[in-house]
Amino acid sequence: MPLRVAVQMDPLETINIAGDSSFALMLAAQARGHNVWHYDVASLAYESDGAPGGLITAHAAPVRVQRVEGDHFSAGERRRIDLARDIDVVLMRQDPPFHLGYISSALLLDRLKGTTLVVNDPREVVNAPEKMFVLDYAQYMPPTLVARHLEDLRDFQKKHGSVVVKPLHGNGGKAIFRIDAEGTNLSALSEVFDQTWPEPHMVQPFIPEVSEGDKRIVLVDGEFTGAINRFPGEGEFRSNLAQGGHAEATTLTAREEEICAAMGPELKRRGLVFVGIDVIGGKWLTEINVTSPTGIVAIDTFNGTDTAALIWEAIERRHAAM
Repeated sequence: MPLRVAVQMDPLETINIAGDSSFALMLAAQARGHNVWHYDVASLAYESDGAPGGLITAHAAPVRVQRVEGDHFSAGERRRIDLARDIDVVLMRQDPPFHLGYISSALLLDRLKGTTLVVNDPREVVNAPEKMFVLDYAQYMPPTLVARHLEDLRDFQKKHGSVVVKPLHGNGGKAIFRIDAEGTNLSALSEVFDQTWPEPHMVQPFIPEVSEGDKRIVLVDGEFTGAINRFPGEGEFRSNLAQGGHAEATTLTAREEEICAAMGPELKRRGLVFVGIDVIGGKWLTEINVTSPTGIVAIDTFNGTDTAALIWEAIERRHAAM
């Protein structure tokens, strides 16, 4: 049975269709006969109508997508739609950063529970920010400090030597800094971070094994479906593809299989259908990406798989069970 699917994401004009996971999900939905709509999160609205969930609307347009560079979509007339009555599934796929705007939209979508399936579950997305949820699996992480006070940062750096400092709610490898073993510029960087972000910062030892790859592993409804190994570009220590890294085919280590097995049931229980985890050097878990995970296009290119179809199979099962 065709589903009515609304994709909450950034403007279609701006995406890179060669590697965009949201675009791949739209293509897969269309191939399965589902009707696809697109809307910008800025058009999301709530109005009290006396019902428990209220009226949740968005200004959306029906779209058709195709993998043709420069001509990758066509859109019908944009109109205000009721996400409870007009839509069966919402894909929450706007890019992070994870901030109050992101949280607010997730909490509005959470009011659709019981009428429209939202993927990933918006309440659990709020409960599981990437660099906080991962703390539940500290046994697989490198030593980690989440703090703001400079004295705490200095003590941690002296203990571990060269460290990496990153925003607690950052994304895409942005604003990640390496501090040398002498702690050069740590206080200056702390000042910049304190002025830029109100939350504490995350500090971890620099892991030399990052030169061996930073693996993106995708789990669908708690099950491993594929992975790629990402390597830093020349002169970089960040391996994110958005920061100039490159990817290669890979398999899982025994430790990575253990990590997937440890978190899989909890991801499924929470309704986190599409999740990407990051593991360095085959053993160090650094993030659990739940807001708008990426990587499935590269994974499928290397492995000959169809991860988008697997995600839709999981979504269809969950919708049928509502």
